[in-house]
Amino acid sequence: MKRVSKLFAALSLSVAALAVHAENVKLTVAASPVPHAEILEALKPTLAKQGVDLQVKVFNDYVLPNTQVEEKQLDANFFQHIPYLDKFNKDRGTHLVVASKPVHIEPFAAYSSKYKKVAELPQGATVAIPNDPTNAGRALLLLDQGGVIKLKDRKNIYPTTKDIVSNPKNIKIKELEAATLPRVLNQVDVALINANYALEAKLNPKRDALFVETTSPYANLLVARPDNKDSAAIKKLAAALNSPEAKKFIETKYQGAVIPAF
Repeated sequence: MKRVSKLFAALSLSVAALAVHAENVKLTVAASPVPHAEILEALKPTLAKQGVDLQVKVFNDYVLPNTQVEEKQLDANFFQHIPYLDKFNKDRGTHLVVASKPVHIEPFAAYSSKYKKVAELPQGATVAIPNDPTNAGRALLLLDQGGVIKLKDRKNIYPTTKDIVSNPKNIKIKELEAATLPRVLNQVDVALINANYALEAKLNPKRDALFVETTSPYANLLVARPDNKDSAAIKKLAAALNSPEAKKFIETKYQGAVIPAF
C-alpha cells in the first residue's frame, strides 16, 4: 500500500507540474539586442515561475518593433522612450501605449575615432546623427550641450537643423540610419550614437565618448497596445522590469553605460 501511495503521489506531482506548464502564457516581446534583449533574457526564469513564457524577438531597427505590435504580430516591445513613441504614433497613426514605468536610461553620446576634445574639431567637420526625427533632435540637443552648435530653443525636444542659430565650426550634419552609425565612425569626424548601438560596437559612453548627455528625458520602457497593456502577463513583465533583480543586473552588467531609471 505504501508503494502504491508513493506512486500515486509522484504521479499527482507530475500531473500538477504539467498543468502549471500548460498554463504558462506565451508573451512575445520585440527588443533591441543590447541592452534590452539581454535584460529580458535575464528575467526569463523569474517570469517562468510566474506562469509567463517570455519569448524575445530581436530587431536591429526602430520601426518594425512598433508596427508588428500594432498589427498584433507581437505582444509588446522594449526598446524606446516616450518622445520616440509619441512621435511614432503621431506620424504613423499607430495606437501604442506605455505599459511600464521607466526602466533605464541609455546615455546618448558623441564619439570620434579622430579627436579627443571638442576644441580639436576642424572647420567643416562632418558630424553623423540618426535620421529619425526624435533621435535627430536628441543629437542636435547634445551638440548644443557640447558647444558645437547653438539652438534657438533648448527646451524643444524635437529640434531640426533649421533651429540651429549658431554653427561656428560650420559643421556638416549627415543624417543616417541609427544602426549604421558605429560602422561609419571612422568615415566621419564625429558620430552621435544611441547607447544600444554603441554598446553593440563595444563603445562605452562612460569611457569612450567625446561628450555625453548630462540630463535625459529619454528613459526606455515597455510598450504594448490598449487591448493588452493591462493583461496579467504584461503586468508581470512590467513589474519584473522594475524589480531589484533587474536593477542589479543593469548596474552589474553595464557598469554605468546603462543607468536604471527607478
